[in-house]
Parts: sequence; C-alpha cells; structure tokens
Amino acid sequence: MPQPPNPFPDPTNPRLTRALVGYDQTGTRQDIRVVEERPLTIFLNAQEIVTAMTIGDYPEYLALGFLRNQGMLHPDDTVTGVEYDEELEVVVVRTARQTSYEEKTRKKTRTSGCAVGTVFGDMMEGLEGLTLPKAKLRTSWLYTLAREINMMPSLYLEAGAIHGTVLCQRDQPLIYMEDVGRHNAVDKVAGWMFRHGVGGADKILYTTGRLTSEMVIKTAQMGIPVLASRSGFTAWGVEIARQVGLTLIGRMRGQRFLCLSGEERLLRDADLAHVPEEGRKHRRKGAEA
Repeated sequence: MPQPPNPFPDPTNPRLTRALVGYDQTGTRQDIRVVEERPLTIFLNAQEIVTAMTIGDYPEYLALGFLRNQGMLHPDDTVTGVEYDEELEVVVVRTARQTSYEEKTRKKTRTSGCAVGTVFGDMMEGLEGLTLPKAKLRTSWLYTLAREINMMPSLYLEAGAIHGTVLCQRDQPLIYMEDVGRHNAVDKVAGWMFRHGVGGADKILYTTGRLTSEMVIKTAQMGIPVLASRSGFTAWGVEIARQVGLTLIGRMRGQRFLCLSGEERLLRDADLAHVPEEGRKHRRKGAEA
C-alpha cells in the first residue's frame, strides 16, 4: 500500500494570504500579508451540515475530519466520494451508508475556538467506555518535537493570526495543518488520518492553541493518547482528559512543561543540561493568536 502524502504548511501559496497596505504608529507605510478567511459549506450526502470559516487549504480533509469528530462518519464507513467545488466553496462527502442527522444538527454548541467552532449533539458522545492506549511518552521526544516544529516553515510566520496542529510519532512530525481556528486544524489532521487509515495509538498531537474541552474531546476521539501545547489549559479540558485517561501537557517553554493529566505515561529520559532555555526572542508560533 503506498504511503499517504504528508501535508505541511505552504507559506508560498498565494491563495492563502492577501497583500495589504497599512500604517504604523508613526505613520510609516507598512506592506504586509494577512491570512485569507473564506466560508466552506460541508454536505454529508444530501444534507447540509455546517459552514466553517477556514483558510481554504485541504478542504477535503477538513470535511472528513469534521464529520468524523462529530460522529457523523463511523470508523467503518465506506466513503464513496469527496467532491470539492472551489467556485461554490462546497465539499460533499458521499458514503455507502444512508445518513440523516436532522435531529443532531438541531442542537449546536459554540465552542471556545478563535474562529468560533461548532459541535453538534452531546459533546461527550463517543467517549463512553473509551480506553486510550497505555504507550509510554519519553520527555526527550517532547523537547525534540518542540524544537523541530518551531523551525518548520509556517503560514503563521508569513501572516500571523493562525493556529497549527501537528501529528507526531515519537520525535518526528508527520503532518502539519494550520487554520484560523485550532478546531479546523485538528479536524484536517483527523480527516487525513481517516482518509489514509492511520491509527492514533502511537501518536502525539501538538497544538499551538489552548488545551480546551473541545481539543481534548477531538484528540480522544481520534484515539491519540497524548495532547501537548505551548499554551495553557481550561479546567473542563483537564477534567475530561483525566476522565478518559489522556496525557495532557501544556506550557511547553524551553526546559519547562506542565502535565495535568496522564503523568503515568511519562518517562523522564531527557538530560535537561542539553535542553536550552527559551530566550526572549523565541518565536511564538500562533500561541493565543
């Protein structure tokens, strides 16, 4: 079976940013690029599900991941087609199974995502009886990942106002998705995993955003046992992580991090003498952007 393509940010894609002119506090002209934001309407078979605001890259993965994380696509579903119309800004996901989610879509919850995420139905649906893998996590992997991810090209460096989510295996980044909302970025990762049959048992999910309930729920639904971030936590996010047995690591800065759930997975094998402290000029990739 051929290896699936590994998507990473493409800061050179002209469709994702727009050149604008502004003036700073001294009245000096500034030529900058800003992130584009455009609607994407997702259909599941004949039913319109949601319109999401997104930067517009990888729309097929975003649609698949959103539907999967909402429980509208089942793990064993056969996807017969994913059709994207760039002009209409519509993605239609077609399945062999007949679907109808009229009842579920009546109940919407607006989440704390920066671009205002939406979840349908009971937020905890699908977590009952969930058991995440007990695989160990080496702290040396975390420090290597933080360094590698910080050095990777990103749209954030080009235009800012964006979040990133990275799917990792041990100390290697596998794919890197960005979007105006962290919920979109993680849904793109979920869509890539679903499309290519990639499991989450031996993976780590890294996000530049806050560790909220929504991020914890999505990570657990993807079967990934570890979620890490440079940013902080919400109390409900920590509570759900502890409930489902997810390792939750935040405030990763230089030698420091804080684990508020799943500490039993950690193997502290890193020699901190060889881990540099974070300087003042360290790049803050999307933190709280």
